[in-house]
Amino acid sequence: MVQPNPLMRCLTASPSALLPMLLLAAVAPGALADAEDDWPDWADEPDLMEQVAAVSDGELRFLPAAETDGEHAHLNRIRITEDSLDGGWVTLEQCHENIDAVPAAQILFRAGGIRDLTIASSRNIGRAWVEGHSVQLEDVGRDAVLCIRAESQALRDLGDGHYRLRNGPYMRRFLDGYYPMRVTLDIKYPSDVIQIVGQSPSTQPGFNVQNGGSDLSVDATFEGRLVTCFDFCRRGGDCAGPVPSCEGG
Repeated sequence: MVQPNPLMRCLTASPSALLPMLLLAAVAPGALADAEDDWPDWADEPDLMEQVAAVSDGELRFLPAAETDGEHAHLNRIRITEDSLDGGWVTLEQCHENIDAVPAAQILFRAGGIRDLTIASSRNIGRAWVEGHSVQLEDVGRDAVLCIRAESQALRDLGDGHYRLRNGPYMRRFLDGYYPMRVTLDIKYPSDVIQIVGQSPSTQPGFNVQNGGSDLSVDATFEGRLVTCFDFCRRGGDCAGPVPSCEGG
């Protein structure tokens, strides 16, 4: 039986207009009742309230990488092709590592924004299956890993030769608390057709972006809610034109 944690955490990435939404629900309704007798006496832990008070309320705060060691890691490989510029569909490979140990969880995608969803591999998860636009999990153990593949309608045409890949918001959330996590993005794009012209947030400690010429490597370590935008422009076009803010779409 999975032991409940007094500060049990779930990972939530709410649905954006573009990229999928991820939800790892904490505990199925019946599971708490079954495990009730196994809960320790938290009243004997004098620092519990101090731990609760230290939990983030959702404001984005970038962290040193060492502060996210052993925490949930969300790894994404995104491939933008020339066909993506027409329909907005990109290929997505997504892995979740160090998933919180819970009796039941789900990874939920935006309806209509995901297709060909499949489970590539899993470890230390009793059962995992695709159900509509979600992946359902049961008996998630310690050090659990889940990898999926899909096509996501993640690229938005902004007009005048501009395109935006908007990710998130990423968050690891339980109730009103947000917890440290790591998100990495490996974004490949046809550099002979489009070029990168902007990003949000800016590169800073805790949010590192490396441009390899035809790919972007993003490493974010944070707590709270993270939204990222990467803007592209067709080569030969007017790439100096204005684009909406990241938060606005």
